[in-house]
Amino acid sequence: MCGIVGYTGSEPAAPLLVAGLEKLEYRGYDSAGIAVQQDGALQVVRRKGKVGELAHTVGHFDLTGTCGIGHTRWATHGRPSESNAHPHTACGSHIAVVHNGIIENFAELRESLEAAGHRFHSETDTEVIAHLVEDAYDGDLLQAVRRAAERLTGSYGLAVICDSEPGTIVATRKDSPIIVGHGAGGSYVASDAIALIEATRDVVVLADGQFARLRPEGIGYFDAAGHPLQPEVTHITWDMDVAEKGGYPDFMLKEIHEQPRVIRDTLAGRLVGGALEIDELDMSPEELNLVDRVYVIACGTSYHAGLIAKELIEGWARIPTEVEVASEFRYRNPIITPTTLVVAVSQSGETADTLAAIRDARIKGARVFGITNVLGSPVARESDGVIYTKANKEIAVASTKSFLGQVVSLTLLALLLAQAKGKLRMNQVRLLFRELADTAEQVERILQDASAVEAAAEACVDAHSALFIGRGMGAAVAREGALKLKEISYLHAEAYPAGEMKHGPIALIDEGFPVIAVATESPVYDKVISNLQESRARGAVIVAVATEGDESIRDHADHVIYIPKVNDRFSAITASVPLQLLARAIAVKRGCDVDQPRNLAKSVTVE
Repeated sequence: MCGIVGYTGSEPAAPLLVAGLEKLEYRGYDSAGIAVQQDGALQVVRRKGKVGELAHTVGHFDLTGTCGIGHTRWATHGRPSESNAHPHTACGSHIAVVHNGIIENFAELRESLEAAGHRFHSETDTEVIAHLVEDAYDGDLLQAVRRAAERLTGSYGLAVICDSEPGTIVATRKDSPIIVGHGAGGSYVASDAIALIEATRDVVVLADGQFARLRPEGIGYFDAAGHPLQPEVTHITWDMDVAEKGGYPDFMLKEIHEQPRVIRDTLAGRLVGGALEIDELDMSPEELNLVDRVYVIACGTSYHAGLIAKELIEGWARIPTEVEVASEFRYRNPIITPTTLVVAVSQSGETADTLAAIRDARIKGARVFGITNVLGSPVARESDGVIYTKANKEIAVASTKSFLGQVVSLTLLALLLAQAKGKLRMNQVRLLFRELADTAEQVERILQDASAVEAAAEACVDAHSALFIGRGMGAAVAREGALKLKEISYLHAEAYPAGEMKHGPIALIDEGFPVIAVATESPVYDKVISNLQESRARGAVIVAVATEGDESIRDHADHVIYIPKVNDRFSAITASVPLQLLARAIAVKRGCDVDQPRNLAKSVTVE
C-alpha cells in the first residue's frame, strides 16, 4: 500500500515524480505530495485526494530542482488530509521523508522527541522518522538514516532527502518493498518497479536492513552496519504496455480478458516427458512423498484460492490440508513438523501477515513454498521454493488475473503432490493436465459474450445486499464472487455453502433480494437446485452460473449465465470469470471506480 518514488539526476524532478506517482496511484490514493531540493532548500507540495489534484497544484510552482521524492498515500495513522500527506519534514524543514509501512513504537518516540523540543504538525507515525533523522544528522545523511532506523520498530520503506546534501537520496527498508535503479538520466527509487521501467530495466530490490545512497552519477549500496555491498540485480522483462488499458474502459476489464494468457503462461513447460515438473520447488519426489500435512496461508482473494487448493490436494493427494488466514496463523500455535508443507499465497509477494507467517513456519521446521506474481518479492526470497503465477503486472486493486493464476498454480501443486504420493498414475496426471490447459480456451469463450452478465447486473444494481451460494468447489467460488462485489461496488454481500441457507441466512431474503448461485454440473447439483427453490419461494431474484446445455436451470433462476462444461475439479477457474464480470458490471452501473475502490490498496504491507 502507498507508493514511493524518487529521482536525482540532470532533469527537473517534479514532472518525473508526478508521472511516477500516477503509475503508483493504484497503491494509495487518498493524498499525495512531493518534496524537491530547490535553491538550497526543500520545497514541499502536498494535496488531499488523487494524484491529479497534486499535478494541478505543482503546475503553479516553478520547480526546477533535479532531486526529489514523492508519495501517494493510503491512510493508516491519521485521516486523509493535507497535513497528514507525505512527504513529512522535521522542525527546520531541512529533512523530508516518505514512508510506506507502520512504525509500531511511534507514540513513545513522539513523546520522547516532543520532550526534547521537537514540534509535530501531523497525526502520522511517519513524522517521527523525519525528526529522528534531524536529531541524528551531523553532515552525513546515510549515517543519520541508519541511526534513525535503529530506533524504529515495525515496517518501513523509506526515501529521505536533506537540503544540505544536494542530489542525494537515501533509501532503506524493513518488510516494505524498495526498488532502486540507475538510468541514462540519473538514479531512481520506488516502491514498485512500474515507476522505474521507462528509465531502467536493471533494478535492485533492497533486502531488509540494506541501504541505498542515490546520486546522479550512480548508487551505492550498504548493509545495516554501513559497510558497502554488491547487491543482486534483477532484470525486468515485462513491458510498459501491461500498465496501459489497451482500449478497455478500465484496467479491471482488461485484466479479466488477459486471463486465458495467464493460464497458458502458468502452465507452459510444466509437463515434461509425460510427467509434471516444478523444478523451482526444489524437493525431490521422495521428499514430497513424506509430506503428511499442508497449510495454505493467505489473505483476501488469495485465501479463496487456498480454499480451492484444499479441495484439490485432499481430493487427489489425500493429504490433510488446512487453509489459514495469515493474520490468524501467526498468532496461534499450529501443529507443524518437518514433514509439514506450508504454502504461502500472495499476489504481491509483500503481504505483511503472510511474510510473518512464513517466518514462523520456518522457525518451527516446515518447508515453505511461495505462490506469487512478483519476481524477487519477499515471499519469493523467503520461501524454500516458489511458483510464479505469470500474470504480469496487475493494476486494478481487485485481483482477477492474479487470482486465476494462483488457482492454476495451486492446481499444479496438488497434481504434483498426488503424483509423488502415487495417488494418481502418470496417465491420469497427463489427462488432468490437458483438461486444465483447456480451461484457457473455455475462459475465452466465456468472455466472448457478456450480455447475460449485463442483464443480471441490471437486476442487482439497486439492491442493498446479496447472497452468494454454492456447494463443493462452488462454495469457494461464491466466497470470491461476494468479495469482488463488496470490493468494487460497495454493495454488501455474503457467501455461504448453500446447505447453510436454512441455518440463518434465509431470514434475509425478501422480495427482490439477489441470490447469486454457482450451479454448475457437479455431484451436488441437485442439492443446489433445492436451495434455489427455497430462495425463490421467498421472493429472491436468482442469478445462476450454470453449465451449457442445462435448460432445466431456467425453471429455477431469473437470470442464467452459462459457462462451458468442464471437469468439476476445474470448475472454479471457469465459474469465477462470470462473477468477476458481474461484480464489475454492477459497480459500473452504480458509478463506482472499479480500478481504485475506496479504502483499499493493491497490496497490504502492514498488519
